[in-house]
This record gives sequence, structure tokens and C-alpha cells, in this order.
Amino acid sequence: MRVIIAGGSGLIGRALTSSLINTGYEVAVLSRYPEKVRGLSPAVRIERWDAQTAEGWGTLINDADVIINLAGESISSGRWTSKRKSKIYNSRVNAGRAIVQAIEKADHRPRVLVQASGVGFYGTHQDEQITEEFPSGKDFLAQLAIGWEASTAPVEALGVRRTIIRTGVVLSRDGGALPRMLMPFRFYIGGKLGSGWQWFPWIHITDEVNAIRFLIENDNAIGPFNLVAPNPVTNADFIRILGERLGRPAIITTPAFLLRMIFGEMSTILLDGQRAVPKRLTELGYDFHFPEVTSALQELWK
Repeated sequence: MRVIIAGGSGLIGRALTSSLINTGYEVAVLSRYPEKVRGLSPAVRIERWDAQTAEGWGTLINDADVIINLAGESISSGRWTSKRKSKIYNSRVNAGRAIVQAIEKADHRPRVLVQASGVGFYGTHQDEQITEEFPSGKDFLAQLAIGWEASTAPVEALGVRRTIIRTGVVLSRDGGALPRMLMPFRFYIGGKLGSGWQWFPWIHITDEVNAIRFLIENDNAIGPFNLVAPNPVTNADFIRILGERLGRPAIITTPAFLLRMIFGEMSTILLDGQRAVPKRLTELGYDFHFPEVTSALQELWK
């Protein structure tokens, strides 16, 4: 089976590419800077794209069975100025539209498109269990997810099955949020953020990859799926369990006002959350390898 991954050089893309290659898939990765992509298998085909049009790479669609759209600027690499938010939003929407453009022109269309998104789609909530039936929120992360998801919606009218992955915080030692969360513990200043009562919707990188593969291979997988572990925890509980695993104290609280002063609007990533659960994924029959955060962290620190 042939797969195209847009945004395949990021944390999720790299792990997914490795898993697919190791089981006999043919994978092509689209990158704006192919010369900077390192660490992928020599079997991976790396193609340049501008993330805005189908020019130069669009014909690859004719040989593809699956296309996975993970492309988009990082949401945590700088304060959310108006200019920065526009860049983040446009990077996602333009990439999605480029993929639609390529599929529209293709002689042979892929059978499935996996569209990335995030649990930020739902906005911030307190203790409600957030399933895929919940409406969208109104803050920036929600509007970002709405636009990202909508960017590839036209492929459904072209006969392409589309599944949307609303991912939580991916736990991996190779990148993402976890290495950043470890830093304070190295200096014995680990602790909760703000009140610590905000929910932390997480998923182990193994389950993230396996769930995506499960959705690709299941013809009944249509529409949105929360890619989060079935047992979310609060920030305070996650930090406590992480500290226990590292053998370091987790007693220092970083005040919410300080985080808002440092990060501005972007502090919502740290101070707000959702008690998201993978209702549709479990109903479809996916079996989590790491349903509990304790076992997930134990695997990451064998």
C-alpha cells in the first residue's frame, strides 16, 4: 500500500512513517525543506512541496492509496501575536487546500484521507467528559481546529473516505511536550501549573501511531475520532506521577498569572484543558496498549 504523509517530518509523522515502512508500506513524505529532513528510513521518498499548491508533487496522488495530512506550523514556538496566529492558521488551511487540489486533478484518487486536528476543537471545559459529539469551542485553538478540519472536507464529495484525528498531548521521549516537562525536574523544581485541576488529555506515541493505522485500515472509520487515552488525568496528577517515576519531588507550583505574563494567550495550552475521551475509537474496537498514564510513563522509562 502506498501512503503520502504531509508533515511527515514531525514527531507523529516520523513515528508513523517508521511503523508503516517496517510493515511493508511504501511512504512518501512531503516537506518544504527536504534537505533538512533527517533520520527517516532510506526507503522513504521525500518530496518537496510549498504547502500551498499541488505543483511539483500532485501527480504522486495517482499512485497513493492513503494520504495523511499532519502539516502545520507549531502552535508552541512563540507568543500568539496576531501575525503569528495568522501564520499558524494559514499554514494548516493552505496545506489542506493543496491536498484537495491534488486529489481533484488526480486520475486515481486515494481511498482514504486522514486529517489531523486536536482536542482544542472543543474549547476549554471543566469536568465534562468530552466525546466527539460535543460542539466546537470559540477560542483560537478551537477556530484553528475547525479551519484545519474544514480544509480537506471537499474530498468527501469526490468519493474519498475521510477520518479526522483530534489528538491530545502525545507522550514521547523523542519530542513534543514531554521533554519540555522534564526540564524543571532536572533542577528539582517540578510541579503543577496553575491550580493543577485542568484536565490533561494525553496519549502514548505507540497508541497514536497504532490508532492512525487502525483508522486507515478500517473502512467504517469516518468522521472525527478523539485520539486520547481512555483515562485522562489532571495536570496535578500527571505531574505527581511523572515526579514519582523520575524519583524527583513535584512540589513547586508555577502560578497562573506568571504563565499568562510570560506566554500571553498561548498560556491556555498550559492552564486549560479538556477531559476528552476516545468514545468512537473504542466503540470501533481499538484496544489501547497504554490506557493508564502510569504504564505509559513506565514504558518511556524502562
